[in-house]
Amino acid sequence: MKRIFVNILMAAVVAMSIVGCKAFHTVSSGETAQGRPYELVLVCSQPQWQSELGDTLRYFLQQPVAELPTYEPRFDVMRIMPNNFKSLTRTHRNIVVVNVDKEFAEPSISVRYDVTAKPQVFVTIKGPDTESVASYVGENGNNIVQVLEKAERDRTIAYARRYASQPMKELIRNTFGVEMNISDDYKLRTQSPDMVWISQEFPTASQGFFIYKYPYEGEQSLSAKALVKARNRFASRIPGPKEGSFMTTVNKIPDETGLEYVPYMPEYRTMRIGSQPWIEMVGLWDVENYFMGGPFVSYTTVNSRTNEVITIDCYVYSPKVEKRNMLRELQALVHLIDFNATDADMAAEQ
Repeated sequence: MKRIFVNILMAAVVAMSIVGCKAFHTVSSGETAQGRPYELVLVCSQPQWQSELGDTLRYFLQQPVAELPTYEPRFDVMRIMPNNFKSLTRTHRNIVVVNVDKEFAEPSISVRYDVTAKPQVFVTIKGPDTESVASYVGENGNNIVQVLEKAERDRTIAYARRYASQPMKELIRNTFGVEMNISDDYKLRTQSPDMVWISQEFPTASQGFFIYKYPYEGEQSLSAKALVKARNRFASRIPGPKEGSFMTTVNKIPDETGLEYVPYMPEYRTMRIGSQPWIEMVGLWDVENYFMGGPFVSYTTVNSRTNEVITIDCYVYSPKVEKRNMLRELQALVHLIDFNATDADMAAEQ
């Protein structure tokens, strides 16, 4: 992002679930945090890094991003020795410090925010010996990742709100009856009464999403098969580079031999963001009549005020550049949709 899996809990709740409320702190700092999204500084001595503790940390922090077809780690880890933890490294946006010392009675993890810079998340892992800390991290590794990922998502959300495009906000409101902040980095490509297509275009990549709606006709409207069918109907309006080409959903992939194709369906799961239930689908898209494709993640819910299904479908095309940060930025968009704004609230802004 030029200016600055999916867990729906507030960071304080996640942090407290690790270590209790006394471990959650926010400290004011005037420094601006450094580093790229999903990059972190890990402060860990060499013996610990080469032990089971290091293996456990690598397992959680460098697991593959599940939404991507090729390997990219959850985080780009810059491991440094404790005596090198100074100057610029102390103002990084994401910091994890491992401190093993006999003075600690038992393992613990604390989460603090904006300790030496802003916006920053600062995770400290402590314990009396390497073995007990490794075991503790193994039990709490997913919570650590959720805290770090939510910190990145919150930065994306704050950025979108700060640099929101008012024309696009009004377009989304008038078309779908919801409030949504979209940063002015994105540009409108097409619009119609039931769909808008918005993207950022780069020389070798494309990062975009399309929002669409249609009448809700009961639970059958939200089945995996129905959602894929609806996706293909609206995706066909997104043209490819060649005349007669258009976006579609991949429905078969090569088998293990690479010689045959087998049926393929996007992954489907339910989730809740605040009080709003959503369906997340993770899959692959390609272009009919053209060699082009990539990952997509869509979020679908029912707008109870209009009795319509509404979907925000996020996609990335980036054959030469890593896709993780672009896709994660798009996935944060679903957290920027507000179904609870009243008609009076909307009218007051117009």
